[in-house]
Amino acid sequence: MQLLLGFLLAILIAFLAYKARSLNQSGAIAAAFTGTIIFGIGGWQWAVLLLTFFITSSVLSRAFKKRKQGLDEKFSKGHERDAGQVFGNGGVATLFAALHFFFPESSLPWVGFAAALAAVNADTWATELGVLNPNPPRMITNLRKVVEKGTSGGISLIGTLASLTGSALIAVLASLLTDNWFLLPLITISGLAGSLVDSLLGGTVQAMYYCPTDKKETEKHPLHTCGTPTVHIRGWKWLDNDWVNFACGAAGTLVSLLLFLF
Repeated sequence: MQLLLGFLLAILIAFLAYKARSLNQSGAIAAAFTGTIIFGIGGWQWAVLLLTFFITSSVLSRAFKKRKQGLDEKFSKGHERDAGQVFGNGGVATLFAALHFFFPESSLPWVGFAAALAAVNADTWATELGVLNPNPPRMITNLRKVVEKGTSGGISLIGTLASLTGSALIAVLASLLTDNWFLLPLITISGLAGSLVDSLLGGTVQAMYYCPTDKKETEKHPLHTCGTPTVHIRGWKWLDNDWVNFACGAAGTLVSLLLFLF
């Protein structure tokens, strides 16, 4: 019965998100799949964390539009999430929700689930709010190098504080829902660590391209916003932003499990 209710809730939320243009068709199908597992196996507590991430990230992606003008040309995808983005952000969390089915008495699946969502939430908040920093960001690999806003691997004070806040929000809810406040610093630190791993990958090995017409670096491929074919300039071609987001969640989970166990 819980799995059926989870399926119906996931379908409803995916449909509403599709109508609100937060998800495209493939993203809605992927969200229905991941939501069914998380809602159906985990229950309402797990649903609260997932919905918190999804709702806040969707709201922030539409906020401060004037401040974000011109940045869309750097990002590989728009605000309508597709299946790749859904699985990239929610894949690790879904895996740990599934593990809860096999190990219902263990607290590790909850810790891993919460940390994965804290990491992707931290990364999303940093991306969406980092543009408010009055000064341009600096490359995470070399804090002396100033880069354009929206550049993969760029970090700023406001972006880092936003990342910490996004992670702490998930950590507070994860602690409150289980009445285990030991999780608050653990999940917060893990989420922040995951977002920093995301930035590090973005600044080193993520596939990046160049538009010869606009003379700008971008994640977009094969075509830039202007319609010009983009040229690969660095990084591993297979490592796009969706895989970087997946690694972000995985890194947050790994840090949380290490802290929790040791």
